[in-house]
Amino acid sequence: MKITNRSLHRDFAYFYVGLIITFSFSGIVLNHRGDWYPMDYTYEDRPFDLIVPKEQGQLTDTYIAEATHDLGDYDGHRLRDGKLRVYFKDNAILDVDASTGKGTVEFKRKVPFIGHSMYLHKSTNNFWIWYSDIFGAAMLLIAVTGILIPVGKNSFSKRGWKLAVVGMLFPLIFLILFP
Repeated sequence: MKITNRSLHRDFAYFYVGLIITFSFSGIVLNHRGDWYPMDYTYEDRPFDLIVPKEQGQLTDTYIAEATHDLGDYDGHRLRDGKLRVYFKDNAILDVDASTGKGTVEFKRKVPFIGHSMYLHKSTNNFWIWYSDIFGAAMLLIAVTGILIPVGKNSFSKRGWKLAVVGMLFPLIFLILFP
């Protein structure tokens, strides 16, 4: 096989096409996490009564962990405007009215594949950071090899550079107009 700019461009693009599709898909999902968050969906919810101490200052980590031990491993809590939210390590969340003790516990799971693919954008794993850096460099290589492919009246030097400039300006204009 003769190694040409066109063959390098094609082979790198073929190699990364699966990651491009997966990364693009998970990015779109992540952009709409306010509407639909596939990292966790409720698969079961049920009422829960918590015996609340008379003073909200007694709602300590120890007290809450002991009072809710049958729901899972306590991970933390938040108290705002008389509402207590308790988090558990196994994706359960308990919402309780701190004055009455009445609430609901929700058990959550990730949406298969879609929820897991969001980790592509959120991961801080060293392996994934390096792989993402290599992926970014490969995208630059694909862009540069694509630019260098000579093709008639629609080549990069005739028309492509204008589209590339618009492509680079679009996100900048968006960031300036909609900070």
